[in-house]
Amino acid sequence: MNPSKISCHTEYDVMESVVLCKPQFMRIHHVINETQRRYHKENINVETAIAQHTAFMNVLKENGIEVHHLPPEKEFPEQVFTRDIGFTIGDTIFISAMSMPVRQGEEQILKDWLKNHDISYIDLTEDQTEGGDVIIHQKTVYIGISERTTEHAIEHIQAGIPDYTIIPIPIKQEILHLDCIFNILSPTEALIHKAGMEEAEYELLKSHFDLIEVSEEEQFAMGANVLSIGHKKVISLPQNKGVNGELKKRGYDVIEVDFSEIIKSGGSFRCCTMPLSRKTEA
Repeated sequence: MNPSKISCHTEYDVMESVVLCKPQFMRIHHVINETQRRYHKENINVETAIAQHTAFMNVLKENGIEVHHLPPEKEFPEQVFTRDIGFTIGDTIFISAMSMPVRQGEEQILKDWLKNHDISYIDLTEDQTEGGDVIIHQKTVYIGISERTTEHAIEHIQAGIPDYTIIPIPIKQEILHLDCIFNILSPTEALIHKAGMEEAEYELLKSHFDLIEVSEEEQFAMGANVLSIGHKKVISLPQNKGVNGELKKRGYDVIEVDFSEIIKSGGSFRCCTMPLSRKTEA
């Protein structure tokens, strides 16, 4: 399969094509976030992780989404989280500069894949950046300032998309990425975990969106890290009943997929997908 086009303008338009990577070598090697700290001794059952990831992939395919795969490499136990390695804004793909040594080198695999498919990209080599901190909303891009994404990185991203407005959102130190506490679902609605950011940023987002609060318990279980695939369809974990109930009340079609093994490493459905193309809904 060749990617048809590169075009992503929101987090919720109809998904057309996406890049995944099977968790073939997934493990908690060095603890790099709070979720991993809880599950480090238990670690990852790779067979279960692969089965859950396959079920997720099948849901994407059943919904007409073209799925592409990066080749998993043994030295990269976090490679399943393709969203962090690169991200698409409009018709531009950016390659992240991964901050954690355990993840450095994943970028080259994505670059090789893009080159093999004749897809151009901007390489953000100057400052550390990860795609989990980047959330797009038409001509506005919210970027989390975190331990993984620096303020200086915003300057280089802005240079590649000069007609976009970038809004920095500093997040609390214990939060991995912005998409762990904030996720846009529609032109007017978004999930949020208020405690993960300062009051000023919360009020800013509240002025733009009808915010659906994610509890502390469900935030830890990656409740905000759902994946919207278009037509108000949202892929979510079955155990996050509060989030799922609120979404259903608001008319969303919640597709529940067990991802309990994958989330032990600190990421869920959004983290595991790098969209290449979304089609604007009619």
